[in-house]
Amino acid sequence: MGDFKHKHSLGQNFLKDKGVLAKIVDSVDVKEDDLIIEVGPGQGALTKFLKLFHANLRCFEVDTRVKKDLEKFEDDKTKVIYNDFLKVNLEDEIKDIKYNDLYVIANLPYYITTPIIEKMISSPLNVKAMVLMVQNEVADRLSAKVGSKDYGAITVFLNYYYNVEKLFFVSRKAFDPVPNVDSAVIKLSKKEKELDVYNKDLFFKLIQDSFRMKRKNIRNNLKNYDLDKILEVLQNYGLDLMVRAESIPLNCFVDMANVLSK
Repeated sequence: MGDFKHKHSLGQNFLKDKGVLAKIVDSVDVKEDDLIIEVGPGQGALTKFLKLFHANLRCFEVDTRVKKDLEKFEDDKTKVIYNDFLKVNLEDEIKDIKYNDLYVIANLPYYITTPIIEKMISSPLNVKAMVLMVQNEVADRLSAKVGSKDYGAITVFLNYYYNVEKLFFVSRKAFDPVPNVDSAVIKLSKKEKELDVYNKDLFFKLIQDSFRMKRKNIRNNLKNYDLDKILEVLQNYGLDLMVRAESIPLNCFVDMANVLSK
């Protein structure tokens, strides 16, 4: 990486392992008429591989010091936008691009992983898939199965919109500078059809409240809700009010929210 001084405040740990970069690209089937959004390209290690798709590519980078590294990638289909991705109006930035499917592929700075995912979920844009490098323990949490210790509110929240898969582990040695933790690549594939939720605000609040104190059961965490209605739904899944939220599947949360919203 030469004499480049990495900014800890920007979470700059640049991916240098070409084998990992190739596996990221191989994990998604992007066509030439699609659009890829890359967040935090840094000096362009992943950008170079993304160019192999010959698709439309928009890279969002907050650090203008890497302009000299990234300008060589720019052409009619590839543009670098020097701005904070969390602050940009994404719809405005890509409104003039004609594309078929939209993908987000990125080696994310650890400290903004969740905000970036939340930004894409809340966006009106239809993202077909996201392939993201994240902290390994975050990958475990996002891709956790019901009943596991890593299963939490964010897991249920994501699974409402996406099929979440942990693709592979990435050693900290694949980065420069070497971070204090290992990483993993996850893939979020948009579900063709969302489950029918009558009141999404209630649904997401119910999820948050259910996991508010993970060691407590549903009777305690949801004591301000109609427990009779909740019990009725839980029993349909072979559960009762003594169950903890980590043992409740997505469909059950949907049914509970729908019963409560009637």
